[in-house]
Amino acid sequence: MATATTTIPAAAAPAADAIPLRRIFAFMAMVFGMFMAILDIQIVSASLAEIQAGLSASSDEIAWVQTAYLIAEVIMIPLSGYLSRALSTRVFFSIAAAGFTISSVLCATSSSINEMILWRAVQGFIGGGMIPGVFAAAFTIFPASKRPIVSPLIGLIATLAPTIGPTVGGYLSHAFSWHWLFLVNVVPGIAVTIAAWNLIDFDQPDHSLLRRFDWVGLGAMAAFLGSMEYVLEEGTRLDWFESHEIVLFTFVMVIGAVLFFWRALTRDDPLVDLYAFRNRNFAFGSLFSFTMGIGLYGLTYLYPVYLGRIRGYDALMIGETMFVTGLAMFLTAPIAGRLSAKLDPRIMMMIGFGGFALGTWLASGITADWDFYELLVPQILRGCSLMLCMVPINNLALGTLPPQQLKNASGLYNLTRNLGGAVGLAVINTLLNNRTDLHIARLHEAVAAGRQIAEENLASMTQRFIEYGDAAQSMALKLLTQRAHKQALVMAFGDVFLGLTVIFGALVLLALFMTKPPAPKPGAGGGGGH
Repeated sequence: MATATTTIPAAAAPAADAIPLRRIFAFMAMVFGMFMAILDIQIVSASLAEIQAGLSASSDEIAWVQTAYLIAEVIMIPLSGYLSRALSTRVFFSIAAAGFTISSVLCATSSSINEMILWRAVQGFIGGGMIPGVFAAAFTIFPASKRPIVSPLIGLIATLAPTIGPTVGGYLSHAFSWHWLFLVNVVPGIAVTIAAWNLIDFDQPDHSLLRRFDWVGLGAMAAFLGSMEYVLEEGTRLDWFESHEIVLFTFVMVIGAVLFFWRALTRDDPLVDLYAFRNRNFAFGSLFSFTMGIGLYGLTYLYPVYLGRIRGYDALMIGETMFVTGLAMFLTAPIAGRLSAKLDPRIMMMIGFGGFALGTWLASGITADWDFYELLVPQILRGCSLMLCMVPINNLALGTLPPQQLKNASGLYNLTRNLGGAVGLAVINTLLNNRTDLHIARLHEAVAAGRQIAEENLASMTQRFIEYGDAAQSMALKLLTQRAHKQALVMAFGDVFLGLTVIFGALVLLALFMTKPPAPKPGAGGGGGH
């Protein structure tokens, strides 16, 4: 919508900050669409066993229910800025919401694992278009004076959705069936589609972009990002470069990357405008967003793995234990909004990353006996810190960019968070495997034959299985090996938490390199323009 160019007197400034009710409802619909798209990344994570049984899939195949979604989504997120400019936010977001809803139904009605993987890829690709649009809209239609309210809201949704995903998924599959992991999207999806089509009105399409669409660039970007996501997701399971598949996809990734960057830097209308990285705050903000992805997705993965493998929790129990982080985030969001209006955003980020580091440092002392109460403080620290980091990072990264760069930059910014999660999961899984092997080797030395304590333990266990006759000693040895492996895995968890502490501690210092944004002028800001 066009904005007035005449000078507004100081007394009239508050009126300039007023947002039409229609746009507020439009934005709320977009936020809910983003929530559904991000929630669906993790909603299946606690219920993969149920889906595997329902579709008679192998353990290798079932992992693709999550991987296919992530690969497709990571391709769409940077592409969404271009398509949103070409079609308008209204048309693009409505198509994305409708497509996401239809593909959710198709996922629920899948009768084989191949069908499920196909529809999950479609769901991730189309749904990924709803995520960056919300960030761009927030900084386009709302003035700077409203950012202490808007930024915590989108930050909360972007971080809360993957955090509570296992909780929601565990409850739905436990109470109903795995089909409801997808059917739950249908009614909200229809509502978001209708609302988006009827209420969004803050920009106009540029159809000439469709005629100049860079199909080569799209192919290169898909090869680059898709292969990267595959290598990071599957690398640990396939033993990295020992696998021909990983070598092949790494080669495809490198070729795709070279071609993608060449097209992006030489075309007049590239699919992804990389020049936003010239803005120092956006470049550093994207780096912080990348690391936030490690903290967000990495820890959302680590806690359930510990609770499942070491404590033997089922999906619902894991969800109930993980709910603490979501609650802490929800309660911290309004506080983070207030602080963002009064505190230097760099100081807020330092406090947030410091809280992250403290939480992971406390968790590094983990033992096999840790339960809900031992994990309580680290989870609360994580939840509070996520919000204290997310709000100022959003404001610093996107708040200083010109409006014409916002849509593309928003896609890049959200992409960095997802890539951070993918890299974080790959590194965490590799560390877990390597450190577990190291600790097993050390524990085997400690309990080697000839050690008095080991001999006494073995004799005690053998006595427990005495009624099994000649098999008693081999059973005792097997139990001792299992205990050693479990203890080695717990020690590896401690090592990973310690490694994360170092990363988040380093970011406390890195926050000082960002430039403090200028104070917002009364009445200045979004207001919405073409």
